[in-house]
Formats: sequence, structure tokens, C-alpha cells
Amino acid sequence: MSRVVRFHRTGDAQVLQIDEVDVSAPKTGEVQIRVKALGINRAEIMYRTGQYVIEPCFPAILGYEAAGLVEALGPDVAGFNIGDAVSVVPAFSFADYGMYGELVNVPVHALVKHPENLSFEEAAASWMMFVTAYGALIDIGNLQAGETVLIRAASSSVGLAAIQVANMVGAVPVALTRTSHKRQALLDAGAAHVIATEEQDLINEVMSLTDGRGARIAFDPVGGVYAGQIFKVLGMQGIFFQYGALDAEDIPVPVMDVLGRHLTLRGYELFEITGNPKKLEQAKSFVNAGLASGKLHPVIDRTFAFEDVAKAHRHMEANAQVGKIVVTV
Repeated sequence: MSRVVRFHRTGDAQVLQIDEVDVSAPKTGEVQIRVKALGINRAEIMYRTGQYVIEPCFPAILGYEAAGLVEALGPDVAGFNIGDAVSVVPAFSFADYGMYGELVNVPVHALVKHPENLSFEEAAASWMMFVTAYGALIDIGNLQAGETVLIRAASSSVGLAAIQVANMVGAVPVALTRTSHKRQALLDAGAAHVIATEEQDLINEVMSLTDGRGARIAFDPVGGVYAGQIFKVLGMQGIFFQYGALDAEDIPVPVMDVLGRHLTLRGYELFEITGNPKKLEQAKSFVNAGLASGKLHPVIDRTFAFEDVAKAHRHMEANAQVGKIVVTV
């Protein structure tokens, strides 16, 4: 028997409950891990509340990220041994797997041996954020040294990861945040510049920082009306990556800016990378190298006990965190 977190109806955080369940032996292509830590993600909030891209089937499991020790191997699984320290890359559906548990089965393609310099909490906090940022900025955007990238919602875990990924390749990360409250935290996290969008003029600030060239990439999980302003500060052949919809309003795209500077509006999601075996292996290699060297290092906002997973969800919904929320098991 193992304790797992499930929900039997959609709703607020109180619908999460810890159930005792039998965990089956890992099947072909699966590895069973004894979980030590979990990473909390916005997608899990959306799934719990019935606002995600798939409908929950009750009782519903959830959880994209975990780190722990290999407990058992499915038939024909190679490359891992009992006792290996591993972490989980989000490369599956909640309809099939969920990481919120003491003992869970994981598809082997979603598993990675993380560097020894990481704690389990750090390993559980790494893969969603760094692979998401890597996929847009590096795999698709081909961000280069010296180029400017605008990172909206920069204090989120993915925003902080994007700052580090940009720095890793020598680019210039500019953090966009609503007010100056988190300015110093973002500078400490590696942002080259911080723009408080409710207090400063975005166009003047970006054009000043880039000597009038504009930014090459914008990386935005929010969208909405304000995103139209970001288009105005993209340079020639700039790319606007929309990877979330925290604001459900449509983006007003300035057509003359799009035409005049050959701009691209690109919808993007993590599964473009983790659903492609070749791209997934490239992402694992890039992130593992960054984690091993220390150029990539997860920022953890706060940790919660397994029994307090509902409190962890409420903390994320309060939108006050800087970095990743982790649950220890």
C-alpha cells in the first residue's frame, strides 16, 4: 500500500485527499520510484479545478514532477538500477500517470538521472521549468549571445528558469513584473534589467536598453491586452512565445508592427519538446549540463510536508511565490 494524493471532484484545494492505494508492479517501459520530493505546477491547479486541457477521470491522480530512488524496474527496462537517484520530466498525461504519491510508476522515457550535486528537493523543482524555458528560447528560438529576451511573469518558476537559460548562453534577460516589489529578487536571480510594467513605460525602457533595436524574443505565460504592447518592442524578425493564458482575453496584435518587422506570434507548450524523443533527449542533455555546472539552479520558494499538499496548492494560487513550490515526502 502507498499513500497518494487524489481528488474525487473538481474544486478548490480542499478536494485534494490522501488515499491508501495498491501500487501495481511496473509494466514494460515503466520504472517504480520511491518519491522523496514533488514539484508543484500551475497545470495541476488547473486540472484540479477543471480548467485544464484534459478532463479528470475520478478518482483523479495528478503531478508532473518528482524525485526519488528507483524501487523496481519493469520488464526490458535498461539504463537504470535499483537505488538510482532519479527525477521525472513532464512527458506524460495525467490520464496515465501522476507523481503525487509515496510510491509511483513512471514511463522510462520521462526519467533522468540528475546530477549528484542536487538535493531531491532541487531535482524535483528543476525539470518542468528548465525544459519549458529551454524549448522556447533555445530549441525553437535559437537565442544567441548578446540578444535580448523579455520574460513576463519573471518571478514564476519558469520565468526564473528563463533568466538562467538566457544567461547560460550569454543573452540579456529582461524581467517584466507588474510592480517594483520583486525588483531586487529578480536582479538577485540574474535578470540583467527589471521593468515594472505598471510603473514604467515599456516602450521607452526596452528601446533604451537595446539602443533602439528592440528585443529578439518575448516569453509570455500571461497574454491579454497588455501583450499587444510587447509586440511594439520586438525587433526585426522578433518572436513572441505565448506559453500560457493566465489572462484569457485575446491578444491585440498590431498588424503594422507584425508586417513591418516580420514578427512571429508562436503558441508553445512543453509537450512539443517532451513528446518528441529526439528533442527530449537534447533537452535532458542541456539541462543536466547546466545543473551539473551550476549555471542552472532551481530557485525554491517554499517547501511543504506531504500532508500539507492542499496548503501548497493554496500558496501557489496566492501568486506570492518567487520560484518553485516543493512538497517533501
